[in-house]
Amino acid sequence: MPFPADTPALRRDIIETARALPLKGLTKGTSGNVSARAANGFLVTPSGIPYADLNEDLIVAMDLEGTYRGDTLPSSEWRMHMDIYKAKPEAGAVVHCHSPRATALACLNRGIPAFHYMVALAGGDRIDCAPYATFGTAALSDVMIAALGDRNACLLANHGQIACGPTLKKALGVADGVEELADQYLSALSVGEPDILGDAEMAEILRKFKNYGKQPDEMDTAHGAAFDMPVRRD
Repeated sequence: MPFPADTPALRRDIIETARALPLKGLTKGTSGNVSARAANGFLVTPSGIPYADLNEDLIVAMDLEGTYRGDTLPSSEWRMHMDIYKAKPEAGAVVHCHSPRATALACLNRGIPAFHYMVALAGGDRIDCAPYATFGTAALSDVMIAALGDRNACLLANHGQIACGPTLKKALGVADGVEELADQYLSALSVGEPDILGDAEMAEILRKFKNYGKQPDEMDTAHGAAFDMPVRRD
């Protein structure tokens, strides 16, 4: 799929997405980072600059070889973003954050199983937790890629979570959804071990998610409707 050029509008969208993280309770301070794929590589938030102080010139342009342009250093986690774009051609944006409930689970080295069908929002029947590796290293990026598999989100042990999607809006939505699921899962664990949906049911859920949230003109007819369709009467 074609990806946008490096434009001021795309840089503003990255800034707006980064500023949404604390507003949604997904991060505090300068922790976390946001990027979007561009035609010649990707654009990523800089290292250590508060989101409120960002402007278009401070967003860092990088290529998929790990080089950057300009005077501003990219986020310390630039490699995770780069490796997602290299591993997942469909990924158009990446959001990494230290959201509190997902991070709490990650500090238990515990992923999110299919305790609720909405784990499918990450593209699979579970959300795994990558083993611990030091931040800002190739080792962390390697275990992240393995934990993601063919899904679009994972937890990072003793660290946080990372999510991707075709657009900035979608990637942010996945990160927000992962945090909500982590909150629900921890709440369930406070009482006991929740029931886990079986493989067959999750396979059906994943089929239905192909058209989940879509209007009729957007649906992929090969996968059927996401739910029992009502009768239309004009």
